[in-house]
Amino acid sequence: MKFVILSINKSLYSTKRLVEEIKERGHKVEVIDPTKCYMDVCSGAPMVHYMKKKLHNVDAVIPRIGASISSYGMAIVRQFEMMGVYCLNSSNAIGRSRDKLRSLQILSQKNLPLPKTGFAHSTQQTESLMNLVGGAPMVVKLLEGSQGRGVVLGETEKASESLIDAFRELNANFLVQEFIKDANGSDIRCFVVGDKVVGTMMRQAKEGEFRSNIHRGGVGIPIKITAEERKVALNAARAMRLNVAGVDIIRSASGPKILEVNSSPGLEGIEGCTEKNIAGKIIEYIIDNYQNVKKDN
Repeated sequence: MKFVILSINKSLYSTKRLVEEIKERGHKVEVIDPTKCYMDVCSGAPMVHYMKKKLHNVDAVIPRIGASISSYGMAIVRQFEMMGVYCLNSSNAIGRSRDKLRSLQILSQKNLPLPKTGFAHSTQQTESLMNLVGGAPMVVKLLEGSQGRGVVLGETEKASESLIDAFRELNANFLVQEFIKDANGSDIRCFVVGDKVVGTMMRQAKEGEFRSNIHRGGVGIPIKITAEERKVALNAARAMRLNVAGVDIIRSASGPKILEVNSSPGLEGIEGCTEKNIAGKIIEYIIDNYQNVKKDN
């Protein structure tokens, strides 16, 4: 098989590990920076070009698209889909997961457990919005943020009101969520591949920080999840129609609640913590499902 990994940086841990596992199985792979691609949107003969060559005879695409290039990256994935190339996660699924509000609306529609969440446009609804999530303390999140960026804790009513007013002044899209004190600054990353949770870790925030992201200084700890947590993670990935996903769950007194579903979860933290070959499981999944798609055709 010929693989293409869409990544702006060949030296990233996740990209390197995927390349290693593909080569280990005797397949070909090329890492392509999607921002350096251009598309021939031609009726009956769509094509993706990279630098000065056509990217034809590609069997499978692995999108590793960062939030900063979501729009153009998704367009490239969509073009490969038009060419009949198997894509690990579809452009539509990536788009759904990147839009925090849309993803929560989808999960809510599927009756999956979420923290109380509110969204509004005008500061005239600030008080009602705050009451909706149970008042302070509360979490204010930018819709476009990632890796813990744009996530702020409003510890008091006044501080929360000031945060909301400031974001609205900047015309920033944001949502507010209840603060789950029971979690004690931790969440659980469930790494889903297909219909299996292949790795789990608890991410514990550093002292004085409520965000548990590894990029924010959080520490990964191996953990065994409950049957209910496993079911929630799998249902979340399925609702978002993602074949590979990082589902972030928070434990509360009323059971597990979904914080976020990530379409390009990093491998370094989960592999280092669990000592599992997650990259290999991803490649095995692609090979098996690519063959099944070809059989069906």
